[in-house]
Amino acid sequence: MRELFDRETVRRGSSGEWLAESWQAIDALGLTQALVKEADGGPGIDPADAADMLRLVGYWAVPLPLAEAMLGAGLLAQSGMAVAGGPMTLAPPHRTTVALEHRGDGWFADGHAARVPWGRCAATLLLIAAAADGPCLVALPAGLFTVKEGANLAGEPRDDVRFNTSLPATAVQPIGMTADDVHAAGAALRTVMTAGGVQRLLDLTLGFAAEHRQFGRPIAKFQAVQQNLAMLAGQAALCRAASDMAAQALFARDGRVAIAMAKARAGEAAALAAHLAHQVHGAIGFTEEYDLHLYSRRLLAWREEYGNEAEWNAIVGQACLDSADGAWALITRHGGFAR
Repeated sequence: MRELFDRETVRRGSSGEWLAESWQAIDALGLTQALVKEADGGPGIDPADAADMLRLVGYWAVPLPLAEAMLGAGLLAQSGMAVAGGPMTLAPPHRTTVALEHRGDGWFADGHAARVPWGRCAATLLLIAAAADGPCLVALPAGLFTVKEGANLAGEPRDDVRFNTSLPATAVQPIGMTADDVHAAGAALRTVMTAGGVQRLLDLTLGFAAEHRQFGRPIAKFQAVQQNLAMLAGQAALCRAASDMAAQALFARDGRVAIAMAKARAGEAAALAAHLAHQVHGAIGFTEEYDLHLYSRRLLAWREEYGNEAEWNAIVGQACLDSADGAWALITRHGGFAR
């Protein structure tokens, strides 16, 4: 991963450039199929271990929709649909509106999706739609949707797409996950990426504090800086714990509340970590030439994607109110998740 995404490559991707060679290298390694079960032709990796691979996406600020492609491939396999060639992305379920109608032997789809990661570059756009028989997965090939280009805070493409088109019967298939389930899975993957990004912030900041000198000694020797470094290390550890919780809860039938806790807490930690890292770096941390912003801006952008703290904390609060055993049982719960 380090060889594929040096600082110049990350900067190119952060300006909206599609890194075709990097994508082909990742795809050749089979990373996009990591969430596909062995019975469906995938590697058969435990979902928690597969999700953990995305920690490197956060650590190296990989400017590609690997999380969306991994989740999308898993959904395609679950629905029995063939995986199309070329780049694939998934529209955020809570930002998507789809009206499906049977027409002849096929379907007619009308709607829009907002903030789609790398929508302009996708050969296939996946959507979660509600149908009369339950939730469905819709696969739209490029050319059947229009794109209004946008970007998140880190410069990564986040596009608005619209579609009004006929589709063959094979392009729409039932799926065993609701839009809320897919939204939670996306939040789990963002939490893992956040943990990697915060760890990178910590490593960059520790290196800077050890090398940068003031008054004849490294700034890491000053108590105020040491305090910030200790707090930053604490936030990195917290994000790692939240990441582990979210990865374990991925695709679990009873994992949504755990993902809610993890995503909300990781978002808070990421914001504080970015603040502390910039505090230690001072003015140089805000310059375009220095790499710190490649990570801090991503963390702040990912904090809002697939639900921010307000949304997930509301779900945790409602779960506490609904729990017959009270909030403490949710906090102290042990054991694995049922899949």
